[in-house]
Amino acid sequence: MTRQGSINIGLLIIRLGLGTMFILAHGLPKLLGGPERWKAVGKAMSTLGIHFAPTLWGFAAAMAEFGGGILLILGLFTRFASAAMAFTMLVATLQYLPGGATLLKVSHPIEVGVTLLGLVFLGAGAYSLDRRLGKA
Repeated sequence: MTRQGSINIGLLIIRLGLGTMFILAHGLPKLLGGPERWKAVGKAMSTLGIHFAPTLWGFAAAMAEFGGGILLILGLFTRFASAAMAFTMLVATLQYLPGGATLLKVSHPIEVGVTLLGLVFLGAGAYSLDRRLGKA
């Protein structure tokens, strides 16, 4: 296998793994939680000084995670989806820090956010709809 082939398979594995987990473990539970859950999630935006419309922000975060997961799996609009999801991970990280959270508590959103940021720069790779559509 060529180096480029290995890179493309690696990108596919990252996209499939992250996409699946974002859909099942993060996005879907938030979406199914309804407006009360969205409001609770959206209150995290207050760490950025944004105090209005927490329900809207929470719904946006849930959609970034659920819809972004679908887009990652498909390799469609990968850079956009990864950026939206990385921003969600940034907000999650910032939410924990003021409370004096341990590094262990904030490590998950940081690690996932860094991986997503890498996908913003790398794109989806050869095995993607982005490539098929000439967007990669």
